[in-house]
Amino acid sequence: MRSDGITRVVRNPGDPLPETGTDWARVDALTEEEVHAAALSDPDAQPLRAERLAAMRRVVNVKKLRERPGLTQQTFAETYGIPVGTLRDWEQRRKHPAAPARAYLEVIDADPERIAALRRVM
Repeated sequence: MRSDGITRVVRNPGDPLPETGTDWARVDALTEEEVHAAALSDPDAQPLRAERLAAMRRVVNVKKLRERPGLTQQTFAETYGIPVGTLRDWEQRRKHPAAPARAYLEVIDADPERIAALRRVM
């Protein structure tokens, strides 16, 4: 354990999952009501209040935005003038779009055909 109290676990693809001692059969047998009651009993997992939820902004899921019309990364990038490497980084969550890019993605999400048409005439 590090001096800050955080333990880091490194897993490589194909490695077995670490043993946690969790009884998954018991977890799978829980009803929705039991899961909800257990979540409410956890002070760190309280549901958001309506006013807090209303203040939150929805973030566009770039990969879903691209996949919805069935576009490849290359086609989406060319259609909307986004570097394909940047698009990959956003989809793989290595990087997050800055505020202007988030605004552009929201506009694309609202009317993808119109934005694509506008880009073609530019």
